[in-house]
Amino acid sequence: MGLDGIHLRVLRELAEELAKPLSIIYQQSWLTGEVLDDWRLANVTPIYKKGWKEDPGNYRPVSLTSVPGKIMEQFTFSVLTRHVQDNQGIRPSQHGFMKGRSCLTNLISFYDKVTRLVDEE
Repeated sequence: MGLDGIHLRVLRELAEELAKPLSIIYQQSWLTGEVLDDWRLANVTPIYKKGWKEDPGNYRPVSLTSVPGKIMEQFTFSVLTRHVQDNQGIRPSQHGFMKGRSCLTNLISFYDKVTRLVDEE
């Protein structure tokens, strides 16, 4: 259940009825650059990771927000990511914050380029 008290099952079962009103809210938010106050509220709760349960360092904070707000966040993220990739805002050689790329893929790419240069000499 989200911070707004609406259970996810209710949102799923009413998806068709909620699609139009939520799309209007999302579009208005996108055009004005403002997010509903209720969607900005969060309840931060500790989630146990591993180790000794009495050690506060063995917990990570998780921010519980409203589900419609999370959905809007995902839409916005996907649109911005697609825009940046399509317009070459992030070059293919960059690996940070890119899906399917990591420090490991960056190292492999670098190692591949270095060995290619060594082989050419």
